[in-house]
Amino acid sequence: MASGTNLNALPYVPYVAYNGTIPTGGNSLTENLNVFYESGDIAWMITSTALVLLMIPGVGFFYSGLARRKSALSLIWLSLMATAVTTFQWFFWGYSLTFSHQAGKFIGTLDNLGFRNVLAQPSVGSARIPDLMFAVYQGMFAVALAVGAVCERGRMLPCVIFMFIWATLVYDPIACWTWNPSGWVYQLGGLDFAGGTPVHISSGSAALAYCYLVGPRTGYGTQALNFRPHNVTHIVIGTVFLWVGWFGFNAGSALSANLRAVMAAVATNLAACMGGITWCLVDYRLERKWSTVGFCSGVIAGLVAITPGSGFVPAWAAIIYGVCAGLGCNFATQIKYWLRADDGLDIFAVHGIGGLIGNLLTGIFAADYIAHLDGYTVIAGGWLNRHWIQLAIHLCDSLVGMAYSFTVTLLILGTISYLGKYVPALKLRMTPEEEALGVDNVEIGEFAYDYVDLVREVKPRDPAGEVGRVSEDEEMDAESQRSHSRTQMVKGLETREGGGRGAAYAMRTLSRSSAGADPYVYPGAVGGAA
Repeated sequence: MASGTNLNALPYVPYVAYNGTIPTGGNSLTENLNVFYESGDIAWMITSTALVLLMIPGVGFFYSGLARRKSALSLIWLSLMATAVTTFQWFFWGYSLTFSHQAGKFIGTLDNLGFRNVLAQPSVGSARIPDLMFAVYQGMFAVALAVGAVCERGRMLPCVIFMFIWATLVYDPIACWTWNPSGWVYQLGGLDFAGGTPVHISSGSAALAYCYLVGPRTGYGTQALNFRPHNVTHIVIGTVFLWVGWFGFNAGSALSANLRAVMAAVATNLAACMGGITWCLVDYRLERKWSTVGFCSGVIAGLVAITPGSGFVPAWAAIIYGVCAGLGCNFATQIKYWLRADDGLDIFAVHGIGGLIGNLLTGIFAADYIAHLDGYTVIAGGWLNRHWIQLAIHLCDSLVGMAYSFTVTLLILGTISYLGKYVPALKLRMTPEEEALGVDNVEIGEFAYDYVDLVREVKPRDPAGEVGRVSEDEEMDAESQRSHSRTQMVKGLETREGGGRGAAYAMRTLSRSSAGADPYVYPGAVGGAA
């Protein structure tokens, strides 16, 4: 640039190397703080932030579709509330505890309490974007996926309190030691591009702990709880939101608009596609049906697995990620039966095991030339670069993160449960009568579906004209109508012999189509979501 040029007269903001010395990066009243950053990088990161936010209703719809209709709205509500609570927590002290410039090996300081001095200084994540942009983007990651563990029997107030405490005691420390340059995993050489351990393994482990503390749903392990997802359309909508949003989640983690972000996007989409195909094929071998729920579950499993490696592995490796996730997470849905945990939404199987698979595969397929696509990142790589110790580093990181999240979650919920003995509002679980009525009715007073008029066709059971019984699905529809008018409580479900739809059709046993049910087929079981 020629000397004497008036910078303010240029039709663009020229890029200048950062030379600030104060925590805010400079004085905005006396200097233009935008000159330190490329506008394209800022634009891409704002777009990525919005894409990640789009994932929140996606999680809600996905969880809602898998549950029964009488508790469908509560899971959407919890997903949205988790965003609100963790966003405040992140602003208040979460960002400071995770990404403060003076952090320790395990946790940060409170230097940035309430976003204090979070403005134009280059972030700890990348010198390409300022602290403020990095803080807003990373704040979208802190949503607690584990809230789905309360499905159909957990109270909402204790869960909301749990969100804030869990984000502080579990997510922030794990994210700090994984992504902050001062963290012990970061310094050990761990490679986690977008959240294999901080987001997925920690949430999956927390969900498993929550399932143990809140206890199984009434009827768990019996025919009374054999049901299919109540709304597959919700599952599809949730999957689409998540799939689109994951581009911001993974590609945005490049923290600038560059070739590494493009490669992350390519790997993300490939893994999602292969995960969906693989899960669908595995389910087909059992049912001879092309399950929509199975395909959507596989897509999510593939997205989870590629998360830690999306910015480190070549595109062809994403196919292996998707296949391994589709197989591994599908069979992992049976773990809840071995552990006797009522993980009705398979959060541990998809996020906990999926994140573990992704971390281990990243230790194998991470490549130095992929990481350097951004022009400045240098890594030793994984087994592709004959860096054999990388897999052991990732195994250590995964197991420590899983154990830490599970243990601390038990302590948090145990404390809340103990206080619930003296403060009824803090009881983790609803009463059996409230559970039968449904979380939507008891805790929210609103419903995902408003049944105004319900007419059922009742056919004769035999030539003599004896009227057959309606199926459990139909009875609960009627019960939902009665609960909406609040005229009476729903009666407990009764196990029926013969009759109804269950006598004609055996219960479907696809991996995600009978959440909470016994894994074996009951030829006379009554099907249908309640």
